[in-house]
Amino acid sequence: MLDDDFDPDAAVSLPIDGVLDLHTFDPREVGALVPAWLDECRAAGLTELRIVHGKGKGVLRRTVHSLLERRDDIASFALAPSDRGGWGATVVVLKP
Repeated sequence: MLDDDFDPDAAVSLPIDGVLDLHTFDPREVGALVPAWLDECRAAGLTELRIVHGKGKGVLRRTVHSLLERRDDIASFALAPSDRGGWGATVVVLKP
């Protein structure tokens, strides 16, 4: 039985921990999601981040990298080391 106050379309607040796993999002959301998440990470004082985009055909990875290239607050980004996701994730360092 559902609670009368339950709204399935309500925004859900998630903790900002410096890791964004894109597996649970629609690829069409990535263009707005990644920049907003980066802004939230910066506001939370996080500077080393990891975006998990998966390995697949690399379409999502290229999209993420393209978004990162357009920002002036990114110090660097690169594919993650093998123990942090390898080519299925990107490590991002924000400028101080």
